[in-house]
Amino acid sequence: MSEAQGNQTKSSGASTAWQIIGRLVASAVVLAITAFFTPGFTINSFWTLAIAAVVLTVIDYLVIKFTGLHASPFGKGFVGFALAAIILYVTQFFVAGYSISWIAAIIGALIYGVVDYFIPGNQQM
Repeated sequence: MSEAQGNQTKSSGASTAWQIIGRLVASAVVLAITAFFTPGFTINSFWTLAIAAVVLTVIDYLVIKFTGLHASPFGKGFVGFALAAIILYVTQFFVAGYSISWIAAIIGALIYGVVDYFIPGNQQM
């Protein structure tokens, strides 16, 4: 492998790491805004928010990798909206201090989609 190819591989890996970090930060901001505006959706602390953002990102990544569907209410219509609500709801089983009802998950998916739509940058991996 030439030096140029090696450098490109290294910078590509660093770029991917920054994409993941950026996605986590954006996810945490969107999740915090969503929890604030959604009745029946509570996140107890900053650390709960951080862990929930990681869990949401991992679940979303796994859904994309295994099904090819994006959990975005605006990106994939009803299927994306339903996936976003399910992912918001399922996250409570992995994160202590994060609670959400089914109704709040539905409302939260809508708010999450609206806020995510306005966050700048390409967040897909």
